[in-house]
Amino acid sequence: MIARARLIGVVGLLIAGATGLISSTQTWLLVSLSDGAAEPLAVAGASAVVLLAPLSLTALALGAALSIVGRILRPVFGVIGAVLGIALAILTAPIAIQAPVSAVSAEVAAVTGIRGESAIAELVAGITATTWPAITLVAAVLMAAAGIWVLATARLWPEGGRRYQSERAERRRSGGPLDAIDSWDDLSRGGDPTT
Repeated sequence: MIARARLIGVVGLLIAGATGLISSTQTWLLVSLSDGAAEPLAVAGASAVVLLAPLSLTALALGAALSIVGRILRPVFGVIGAVLGIALAILTAPIAIQAPVSAVSAEVAAVTGIRGESAIAELVAGITATTWPAITLVAAVLMAAAGIWVLATARLWPEGGRRYQSERAERRRSGGPLDAIDSWDDLSRGGDPTT
């Protein structure tokens, strides 16, 4: 299980971020206006939750960076992932549970030209939510869980940086014998290879 801990954390953040980003472009709410409009007004996720796309992009970047980050930053990234998930859940939950007028006020104001929360509330006859707010809420919970998972297991992950280091760097670090190439490299850096 520990061998897959990194994979679980990275994939969890990537899936949650991608789902949030996709849902920001989808229709979240259908608004029926009392002025007799024939078609309901479609409100996208990015309009209902303004921070949806930025938080989702941050989770995607966090998941990608988590696959290469060192031991010290892993718990920090876990905390950031958990905070992103909690923030997204707090912003999405009211819309998923009961769509408030405040979630559609910007779209209604843009279409009708009417401003003010009370005036828009009088104009809105009904709000119907699609499945996207609930999907995004699940993605936010997944994001928070992945962040907590990373925080809990980050210290147990194997160190990945040594696989890409050369033998010369290992010998130089361990104080082992240097070859002619190492001597030339020292000379190029301004060092005296004879000492």
